[in-house]
Amino acid sequence: MGKSLLLICVVGLSCVSWARTNRASWANLTGPQAGQKIEIVDMKSKKHFGTFVNVTDTAISYEDGAGDPTIQKEDVRSVKLMKNKHRLRNTLIGGAVGAAAGAGIGAATNHPCSLQGLCVQPIGKGGAAGIGAVVGFLGGAVVGVLLPSHEMIYSVNSQ
Repeated sequence: MGKSLLLICVVGLSCVSWARTNRASWANLTGPQAGQKIEIVDMKSKKHFGTFVNVTDTAISYEDGAGDPTIQKEDVRSVKLMKNKHRLRNTLIGGAVGAAAGAGIGAATNHPCSLQGLCVQPIGKGGAAGIGAVVGFLGGAVVGVLLPSHEMIYSVNSQ
């Protein structure tokens, strides 16, 4: 019980600290370094991909294959750093959750023989739980890989 409470507190604190970050501050754009990959979404919901070049008080500049475009501050809806951090962590967590769910479902859906005569169950309840765990792990790992892991550094809608 004590370990569960500790886990809830740690997860809760990280959620609260994430929620308190002011993503609507243009000053957040001073963090990226030139050359980092970014995604800019403008007010018309058009996505712009490229590498970060510079930010001023009025605009952000990036480099794409066609040149060095600049987008004015009032036209920027959001900016994300395109880092794939935590991909392995997300995959392992998804796999573990999927394996636990699959094992539970496999064990719960295994029924003993209902025939009075000869009954052969080669895998039994443990085997069904093992198969469910493997299938669940694979499904959960795929979901974990697909979870977005890009860092939102600016968003005017995050108030």
